[in-house]
Amino acid sequence: MNPSASGWIDKFGQIATNSTVAHTNFEELYSSLCTTGFIYGIHVKWLQFIPITHTPTEDENAKANLISALYFTYILETKDKNYGTFITKLINFYEALDVSSSFFDTIFTGSKASNKLEAIIKSRVFLEDNLINKTFGSTVTNTLLFVDVLLFKHYLIDQKDIKKYAEELEYILINLVHHTLNSKQQQKYDERLSYLFIASLSFLPDDYHHFDAHYRDRLINKFSPEVYQYLMDIICVTAWEDLTLDYKESEFVFGIAKDLNLKEKEVEKSIEKVAIFFKENAKKIPHLKDHNLAEKFYENTSKFANKLILRNSKRLQKELAESKELVALISKSTITNLSVEEKRKVQNQLLDIFKSIPSLAIFMLPGGAILLPIFIKLIPKLLPSSFDENRIEQ
Repeated sequence: MNPSASGWIDKFGQIATNSTVAHTNFEELYSSLCTTGFIYGIHVKWLQFIPITHTPTEDENAKANLISALYFTYILETKDKNYGTFITKLINFYEALDVSSSFFDTIFTGSKASNKLEAIIKSRVFLEDNLINKTFGSTVTNTLLFVDVLLFKHYLIDQKDIKKYAEELEYILINLVHHTLNSKQQQKYDERLSYLFIASLSFLPDDYHHFDAHYRDRLINKFSPEVYQYLMDIICVTAWEDLTLDYKESEFVFGIAKDLNLKEKEVEKSIEKVAIFFKENAKKIPHLKDHNLAEKFYENTSKFANKLILRNSKRLQKELAESKELVALISKSTITNLSVEEKRKVQNQLLDIFKSIPSLAIFMLPGGAILLPIFIKLIPKLLPSSFDENRIEQ
């Protein structure tokens, strides 16, 4: 499955409905999503029942886990496994929240329900906040996607005032993050983390005064146990993002736990769970990376080029089939060094191919040649069996 190519919602439906994976309750589903980082807003992998056809990007992990969480939540709440009904219900849910895709996505997706949902999911995953782009220098993935799952769960039980409920949940969430950060000794990553959470807000009005001293009064006895557990885990992530937890932070965390109706053992379990996740995935966590500007530029451009190549794999295969000398030279380069003349031939022939595929014009720009190794590395993935990960076998 390739969440960056059209048709992935239908492909997911085929995989999920044919899978033997089952969750007996929401707590079990939640635990599984914790291991992927989805609960924490740190998207390092997707759930294991989905076959891996390529190395997923952060946003692809987020898309796959969001649709998985929504689908399994739907099954747990309704006992209905009909995928078509689920899609319709999910679109109605997002429409009730006034969540929609961009104008251009709406034009190009057409009227098919699954295509419409693809555009909505895409709009939920990507952050387009200017402040975030200036801070991180790249498109960033939404850190609060699990809020959608909690809202959908509530919507399936009670559809009334879903927007008001969404605003209240985000108000509580952002206040908890803000006051957790204020309870700790400032670290260089704190400001970045705060930006991420604020940019991920979807339902609070832009002019809304986010922070006040009365949020704890509005927290008590308002939400379900699942929401309280999520809030505690977000507090733990916020407190632990610098890989430490000092005394002041700990005092604040355990104090809030009383308002969340959580016992000390449950809080300790959350802290331990988050600590283990950070230890195992620290190098993969975006806001903990501290690259210099050149490394960051190349990394972001490389990810973009990688995605373009995979999206155009069918056309590239056709072009490569007519360039046997090029394929032979690339194959040779995997076992021995090419001569200067052979390297020149590879570069010229690749650039000729890219001229015929407009969306790969990035390779034709000044300096674009430094991205050629990415293409060469991906040549093995451009075999027929990998062309269309979202093709549904009849």
